[in-house]
Amino acid sequence: MKLVNFVIAAFLVLGFANAQAATQDQEEKEVQVSINDALVPASVKVGSEVKAVISGLFNNGCYRYSRSSVDHDTANDIHEVSTYAQVSQGMCIMVLVPFTREVELGSFTKGEHRVRFVNGDGTYMEKRIIAQ
Repeated sequence: MKLVNFVIAAFLVLGFANAQAATQDQEEKEVQVSINDALVPASVKVGSEVKAVISGLFNNGCYRYSRSSVDHDTANDIHEVSTYAQVSQGMCIMVLVPFTREVELGSFTKGEHRVRFVNGDGTYMEKRIIAQ
């Protein structure tokens, strides 16, 4: 009888350890998400901080906004904005979850600038800003 209890306890401990290890392996991963809309000013003053407001939809409740990054190609006055979310594994509410965030683009030099809001599949939406 003691041997049976020991075997059952060992299986429970090993099963719990394996379940926890599997959960740690697939806890969260970062993915690039699509931006559905972006609001940017039509014109700004040279040297002032420029911001954009982005919005989109997460696929389900397991997505959580992580960050947005801005890459500047100063030679061509192109600024690429990419947005990322943390996705947790497991049971999720299966509804589209809207998100809205403010993104700092930095300060622009004089001239016309193009801001590209890049999606995970490589497509993008482009907005123009005139810095005067």
